[in-house]
Amino acid sequence: MANPRNKTTLDSLDKSLANIETFFVVDYQGLTAGQLSTLRKQIREKGGQLIVAKNTLIRRALGEGRDFSDALKGPSALVVAQGDLAAVAKVLSDAAKANDKGIPTMKAGYVEGKRVDLSVVERISNLGTRDQLYSELVGVLGGHQSNFVAILEAYKAKLEEAAAA
Repeated sequence: MANPRNKTTLDSLDKSLANIETFFVVDYQGLTAGQLSTLRKQIREKGGQLIVAKNTLIRRALGEGRDFSDALKGPSALVVAQGDLAAVAKVLSDAAKANDKGIPTMKAGYVEGKRVDLSVVERISNLGTRDQLYSELVGVLGGHQSNFVAILEAYKAKLEEAAAA
């Protein structure tokens, strides 16, 4: 008979991973309880969730469509990104840089329904937050609009000169 605690954990994992399209598999071994608690809090503030469970339970919860057998060796945790993907990845990256041992270590990534290389995860972590990217986009679009208005004004002035002459 299955261990009731494992069954409860698996049910909880199934609920947490339902309709999730983005997550990271990380190695957290070497973090103290305090560091892990701080990391959980930082991830939660960015709209994510850190889930620590047995690899076999994680594997079963992910199902057959998402095979991470190669990454689920040794102590593993799932970091689910429900909100800002870049912000969650940045929290993990910053935590690894702040730690002498480089922990937590990324093992694998699953972004928008596809498994991605660690290089993609690294590039995502170097992006700004969603709000920063939106503000940059608005700035670029605003600059182009003002240039367009200046061109229209210049053309209007040219037409008025031609009509006056």
